[in-house]
Amino acid sequence: MEDRLNECLRLALAHNVSDIHFNVTKEKVIIEMRLSDRIRRLKSNPNDLKLFRYLQYKSNIDIGNKLLPQTGRFETYVDSKLISLRFSIINSYKISNGVLRILNAHNKLNIKNLTYDLDVYEFLKSISFNRYGLYVFSGPTGSGKTTTLYTILNSIENKKIFTLEDPIEVYSEKFVQLQINEKQNLGYAQGIKQLMRHDPDIIMIGEIRDEVAASMAIRSALTGHLVLTSIHSGNCIMAINRLIELGVNEYQLFDVLKGISNQRLVNTIHNTKIGIYEFMDREEVIYYFKNKTSSSKFKTLQKRIESSIENGFIYKESAKEDLY
Repeated sequence: MEDRLNECLRLALAHNVSDIHFNVTKEKVIIEMRLSDRIRRLKSNPNDLKLFRYLQYKSNIDIGNKLLPQTGRFETYVDSKLISLRFSIINSYKISNGVLRILNAHNKLNIKNLTYDLDVYEFLKSISFNRYGLYVFSGPTGSGKTTTLYTILNSIENKKIFTLEDPIEVYSEKFVQLQINEKQNLGYAQGIKQLMRHDPDIIMIGEIRDEVAASMAIRSALTGHLVLTSIHSGNCIMAINRLIELGVNEYQLFDVLKGISNQRLVNTIHNTKIGIYEFMDREEVIYYFKNKTSSSKFKTLQKRIESSIENGFIYKESAKEDLY
């Protein structure tokens, strides 16, 4: 089983893929991963069903409990490199679906690898120079928000960084990571309270999904900390509105919001992936809150995608879903 697992992991690591998908029926097992913006099905192997069960065993998943979604973690070595993995499984009537995520697939990235746009690079780079305030990274599922967050955090030196996540997406030795565990009475409010006792410089809240997480992000920024977080949204303005929908006081949000971005992950002409970002810096945030619209300087995501196509960085086909 280790040989087949290592074969799949080597292919994923070689193409900077973080998720390997398993679709299991009584008749067959299909293993897929997204390569060059296309779902690639791996050549079947007689041991694939055994591999699927092996992943459940390694992740301490209860095979007998098919009613609830389950998630587990384990580590393995691939070519002498320690790889942290998370395996999640959902069972339906006739199909089992599993996702094996490589949690430390992006450790080597730096900010210059995230974007072609110089102004975006300068915006992302400037975040670490702030002592307090809130930065929000937004986008749909699979747009690279987590990669952006961790790349920025990994670029910061000589700061005490603490993260509060549900779940931990990427493991790092550069900062202290705390995972939400509601069963053990460790929610966002309790987690922030614990982190504050350790005098953090920077707090990362993995993802804002509800009112409690939103409130904790604002409260942490108001107490003089630099807070980074992510949220699902279609663009920057929608992200601001989403925070307000989650009960964030608009005046407090105006006080702490230093910047916000929205991104998509697209394939380049070199078959690598790159982020396309729209962003609001503090000046743009102030303009928006005063006028309830963006300024003439603001470049939308669509404009940036069109510019990347015109400059020959990406193909139109790879970004067509985000052009209209």
